[in-house]
Amino acid sequence: MRRGWTVLLLVASLALTGFGDPPPAKVGGERITSTDELQSRDGPTIDVDKHPGKGLYTGNCAGCHNGGVPKAPQQVWLEMMAPDAVLAAMNGGIMRQQAASLSVIERQQIAEYLARKPLADYRPPAAPAACSIQHAGFNEAAAPARVGWGHDNSRFIPASVAGLNAAQVPSLKLKWAFAYPAAQRARSQPSVGWGAVFVGSQDGTVYALDLATGCKRWSFRASAEVRTAIVADPATRRLYFGDILARAYALDAMTGKLVWKAKVDDHPNATITGTPTIGDGQLFVPVSSLEVTAAADPSYPCCTFRGSVTALDLATGAQRWKRYSVPAPAVSQGTTAVGTSIMGPSGAPVWGSPTYDKARNRVYFGSGENYSSPADGNSDAVFAVDARTGEQLWVTQFTKDDAWNVGCMMGNDNCPKEKGPDLDVATSVLVVPIDGGKTMIVAGQKSAASYGLDPDTGRIVWKTVLGHGGTQGGVHFGMAAQGQVVYVPINDMADTRDGRTYDESIRGAGLHAIDAADGHVLWHTLADNVCGKKANCDPGISSAVTAGPGYVLAGHLDGRFRAYDGASGKALWTYDTTQTVKTVSGAQAHGGGLSGPGATIADGHVVVNSGYGLYYHMPGNLLMVFTPTGK
Repeated sequence: MRRGWTVLLLVASLALTGFGDPPPAKVGGERITSTDELQSRDGPTIDVDKHPGKGLYTGNCAGCHNGGVPKAPQQVWLEMMAPDAVLAAMNGGIMRQQAASLSVIERQQIAEYLARKPLADYRPPAAPAACSIQHAGFNEAAAPARVGWGHDNSRFIPASVAGLNAAQVPSLKLKWAFAYPAAQRARSQPSVGWGAVFVGSQDGTVYALDLATGCKRWSFRASAEVRTAIVADPATRRLYFGDILARAYALDAMTGKLVWKAKVDDHPNATITGTPTIGDGQLFVPVSSLEVTAAADPSYPCCTFRGSVTALDLATGAQRWKRYSVPAPAVSQGTTAVGTSIMGPSGAPVWGSPTYDKARNRVYFGSGENYSSPADGNSDAVFAVDARTGEQLWVTQFTKDDAWNVGCMMGNDNCPKEKGPDLDVATSVLVVPIDGGKTMIVAGQKSAASYGLDPDTGRIVWKTVLGHGGTQGGVHFGMAAQGQVVYVPINDMADTRDGRTYDESIRGAGLHAIDAADGHVLWHTLADNVCGKKANCDPGISSAVTAGPGYVLAGHLDGRFRAYDGASGKALWTYDTTQTVKTVSGAQAHGGGLSGPGATIADGHVVVNSGYGLYYHMPGNLLMVFTPTGK
């Protein structure tokens, strides 16, 4: 789950609702050992069991947020929100009526309980320095290009847009860095347009920063963390993105004012991880979830969530159609040995950004595993649907009988009879032109296999295996394609921490280049292991890669940001993002593991996030901008 990985998260509420200490689990494919892994590691924590907020939450909130009300976000999502956002919802926001009977102190205690931190120790993020008149204006002549997530998922930036050639790459230097306030992860890919960098953050703030200096032109606070890329659209002069509470947004790019907001799925565990995509006057929004974790509670009827793509009107946010990966709602499949209802089929979440095929007016997307039995033909699959109506044209499944949930890790009866192997198709599908005027659909999977599909029928034309794959292996967040060459990042971890056994003689962690016509390998460069004894360090490439003219940019989980030669795979340049640097605010900060949407290239600038302080990866809170001169 999550882009490139499948959900390995234990519902955070287990440790809080009487089920004892949680065992190792996974969030988005990564193992955690306690609920505190979901929280910031940079400040004091509370004693969860003794804090008065526990009883207040149980008595006033759990009835809705722990499954009683279908539209209420599950507790795991509340715990990912900034404490001031939780408190604001109770004081004057959407939860004002429900919290009316609580005192000011009681509301604070609930916010503390969810945040794992005393409010006295929490400092709301300081606003970045506002731009002077000289840098506050937007450059109308520098409209954003229709490349990257949300426009062209091939992730190739042509020379006319990049303004950076392969010969200049080895001289890249840090121009400026921005520290996300009160953050320990940075997973929203920046976009560049009108002379600005647009990016989301852990506390839900979306920033418009001056590309030249890093000063703030404006900011907007969404309801919760924004982990998708910010899609800058030159036609509407708007920005489009989603948050972790399954809300899609449209903002005025020049002012940051909200144009519309739409809830795209009512399931309490629904979320948006993949970036929404523009096409045919619509915004195609993928929907995933973490309901798979709720099955850790043997009394939870697993499961009812179904992955989907929702098409919204680009102008108004109104829903035009919704295509579920699992066609029909879950129905009772019997009961477990302890009498809990088994609901299914379910799952098949859509983790990646949908891909729009303008020539055929189609949308392609991949799905993850089923959450419960019976496993059906829609998990670990690629779908093609009509962009105008959402009608399904074809579906091609890569791995049959893949049903899995956290109950399998708990050893309880909610574990489906299939028991995995949990091999999502989580990265975005590529539409690649090949010789003879033909097109090949290229997809990657956590099995470490890449596939070529016939766009008209979905028939598998070729399959190339590049590693051993697994729960944390294979292709995660995104491939890139330049012409007929596809660059495939692999993150086969030596220590998978998932209880499964893999053939470690099959080494795939690194970057591979394959021919889209037949899948044959052009070159591969395996990642060298420089981690040593560094904690939470892995050498593989989980982050989406970005191709420029003659080079490929890749972020490694060990914190290295590298450029590879597109023709040979030779490393051209490396920067250690974990080193401490001075930021535009004057504060010292550092990056961490790179995992997520990847880098942006525009106007001679390379813009990338570093820091993935979740699920056993190195935390950090840096946005970095590089140029060949550093000026």
